[in-house]
Amino acid sequence: MEYIDNICFALVFITGITFFTKSIRKIIRNIRLGQSIERSDNQNIRLKNMLRIAFGQSKMVKKPIAGFLHLIVYIGFIVINIELLEIIIDGLFGTHRVFAFIGTPYNYLIGAFEVLAFLVLVAVVVFWVRRNVIKIKRFLSPEMKGWPKSDGNLILYFEIVLMLLFLTMNASDYLLQALGAPHYAKSEGIIGAFPISKTFIVPLLSSFDISSLIVVERLSWWLHIVGILVFLNYLYFSKHLHILLAFPNTYYGNIAPKGKFRNLESVTNEVKLMMDPDADPFATPDPAETTSDNVPDKFGASDVIDLNWVQLLNAYTCTECGRCTSECPANQTGKKLSPRKIMMDTRDRLEEVGKNIDKNGSFVPDGKQLLNDYISKEELWACTTCNACVEACPVSIDPLSIINEMRTYLVMEESAAPTDLNNMMSNIENNGAPWPFNQMDRLNWSNEK
Repeated sequence: MEYIDNICFALVFITGITFFTKSIRKIIRNIRLGQSIERSDNQNIRLKNMLRIAFGQSKMVKKPIAGFLHLIVYIGFIVINIELLEIIIDGLFGTHRVFAFIGTPYNYLIGAFEVLAFLVLVAVVVFWVRRNVIKIKRFLSPEMKGWPKSDGNLILYFEIVLMLLFLTMNASDYLLQALGAPHYAKSEGIIGAFPISKTFIVPLLSSFDISSLIVVERLSWWLHIVGILVFLNYLYFSKHLHILLAFPNTYYGNIAPKGKFRNLESVTNEVKLMMDPDADPFATPDPAETTSDNVPDKFGASDVIDLNWVQLLNAYTCTECGRCTSECPANQTGKKLSPRKIMMDTRDRLEEVGKNIDKNGSFVPDGKQLLNDYISKEELWACTTCNACVEACPVSIDPLSIINEMRTYLVMEESAAPTDLNNMMSNIENNGAPWPFNQMDRLNWSNEK
């Protein structure tokens, strides 16, 4: 019975990590459903982008208030969880503050954790007020109703509870050390510095006896570690998956100039053949030149499995912050397009495909696809391809690339371009220019008086 707590902790910890690992493997499986794309080039540039954007939060701080508050939460999340290592060791082996042998630096470290926890609490409360009291416009879009709104608030409540449990655990631990409680008291005196918990929580617990304080400390300790494991597994269902995926997403992001479009090799080869005066128009194509590598099953994308794996990684990384939509000129003028919704719809459809595979062993056609069932043609053709959404995203997500792939499908597979665009393409084909004027008449304007 002496080690029952350690055994229970080990079981809880292993269970939490097992479920988390299972979720991560499922995400990786779903991302790999995408088409291949080469993103192993320019490794130094990609590494710098990851360090600057994901670690350095360089694009977050372009909106100073939200950026600064997010930076506090981000640093707090990383630094405070260093203590998680000590909690795990204490839980497995029944020790108490196992890293206390470090001495004075340990006291400063615990003090820094507490200050950060307090700042995280302040930042999270401000975030909640911005969402629910001030009601900033970009959190009120139609796609942010229901679960997305609840998810945004739920994660804030999670963080508040975890920080309060951390501070309560420290406050009761401090009092137990001061009272000389067995297991907690050390010969060298009070271990750790507790500037926040001593100020705000210790006064609330000062009348408790040792047995009551042990209950408070153990309860806070257990709820804190279980809460962290629940939070870890909740990430799979939440937009906060970007906590983990922002790093690979910024590394594998598109580093080509933003105005550069991807050429379709099969189309390029066809045009070259048409322009070749020596080519036989009735010749049978050489099978070696029409392999599956340069002639795709379809042009563009109508469903998530037609997109490349980086685009699917983008979908899972989306933070739903709405910066892309707030910068979109089409959205600002009342058009139906929301780049954030494009990413959310892609992720939702990918999850649906993944559940289909889980159920059937392989994907069984379900009569649905990303185009029309999730994203409408109206949304796709509202895009001006200005790249404002790509520039605004704090984690290098590229909604425009998905829009362009789906447009390609509409034009080349369904011939379903808008009338104005069809007219322009006909003019280019017949007149060599977008305008409906014969080439012989192109300079007539110069004769007008």
